[in-house]
Amino acid sequence: MASSHERNDARKGRKFRPNLHGPGRPERRASGVADDWIWGWHAVEAALANPRRGAPERLVATPERAKQIEAKFGRGMAVEIIDNHQIGQALPQGTVHQGVAVRPAPLEDVDLSDFEPRPGAVVLVLDQITDPQNVGAILRSAAAFGVVGVVLQDRNAPKLSGALAKAAAGAVDQVPVARVVNLSRAIDELSNAGWRAVGLAGEADRGLHQVLDGSPTVLVLGSEGEGLRRLVAEHCDELAKIPMPGGFESLNVSAAAAVALYEASRPRS
Repeated sequence: MASSHERNDARKGRKFRPNLHGPGRPERRASGVADDWIWGWHAVEAALANPRRGAPERLVATPERAKQIEAKFGRGMAVEIIDNHQIGQALPQGTVHQGVAVRPAPLEDVDLSDFEPRPGAVVLVLDQITDPQNVGAILRSAAAFGVVGVVLQDRNAPKLSGALAKAAAGAVDQVPVARVVNLSRAIDELSNAGWRAVGLAGEADRGLHQVLDGSPTVLVLGSEGEGLRRLVAEHCDELAKIPMPGGFESLNVSAAAAVALYEASRPRS
């Protein structure tokens, strides 16, 4: 016989499924189970609100978070109400999920031609930046500064879920992301469409503030260890550096992205 808690949830149109791993299966942490999950309130809220996604494949929440979801999205959103521990069983050890997680429908593909080269617009190209926390933080800065889009290389970029989505705090669903096979060709395609490519390189002669001119700009960032790869740098129209009068050699790549985007967002006559 169903408990009164289960019957009450059924009347509200919600599913009650305490075991995330299926009927009859033990509640143990499975290898790779969190690959497609997004967790944390801001990241989940943005995924649910994104019209470019379909209905979520799975949405789990504590009773308190379920009330917030209902208040924001209405009762049509199917929520599986479980407790914090049970949510954590589907996610990496120690995840701060804030009582909510979603396995969303995939994002629709974005093409480079979707990025409109209007004056002052910025596109970010990330070359070999593979750390999910860094990519998530860069996406968050991209959303804050109104970046038109971000370009990642298919085989060398993390999924837009998990720890990356949590670090991005909802920006995964606010900033269009295009995945390409070859970054050099992608830069050429953007250049042919009217964008000007500027690569960040510590060895460059001129500072970023000297190079930016208000035209549609592609900012190309390389990994912290290797920087821009040679072929990628050769396809940029200009190389520029972030001046560091303090004498420190480099910034974390997500911090460098935030500084570069601030500089690019400044009005220019």
